[in-house]
Amino acid sequence: MDYFTKWPEAIPIPDQEASTVAEELVRAWISRYGVPMILHSDQGTNFNSDLFTKPLGILKTQTTALHPESNGMVERFNRNILNHLSLFVSRNQTDWDTHLPLFLFAYRSAEHEVTGLTPAEMLFGRTLRLPCDILFGRPSETPSSPNEYMKNLEARLESVHVFARERIKLASERMKTRYYSRATRHHFKEGDLV
Repeated sequence: MDYFTKWPEAIPIPDQEASTVAEELVRAWISRYGVPMILHSDQGTNFNSDLFTKPLGILKTQTTALHPESNGMVERFNRNILNHLSLFVSRNQTDWDTHLPLFLFAYRSAEHEVTGLTPAEMLFGRTLRLPCDILFGRPSETPSSPNEYMKNLEARLESVHVFARERIKLASERMKTRYYSRATRHHFKEGDLV
């Protein structure tokens, strides 16, 4: 998941070997979006391999051991996937991967609580075309030229990203305030055991 745009990818894989993960990262992420500067993951050894991070110049960071909440956005997304799929998969759970693309479509089309925008708007500067748009129509956004399209897209992305940064900053401040309201402070004195 991209931390800024909140754009997720979820890829069914046959195993969690480092070579499989590296292959899928190239196939499903890098080939579409380019090489990430930072790859943040849990403590899983499949992401700790230098197999793909070093050759591609990716800075590898990871969550604190035994603290999955330090990667809360991804943990919540994973919980959402499981909750969604549990409603649709068959009893033998062999068809979950066929439901995954529609879940991703719905997630990418829904407004994110923190940014106030959809992941699609954050990434593409526009909303995704939905089935209801086909039924009920949608205003045409056809530009007169490629240059006009690029100019409009740049302006739209800049506007969207400024708005999202403000929302992210506010959400971060709320989380910080909430944390400090519950945190207990210890006043240590010389000679105290720590």
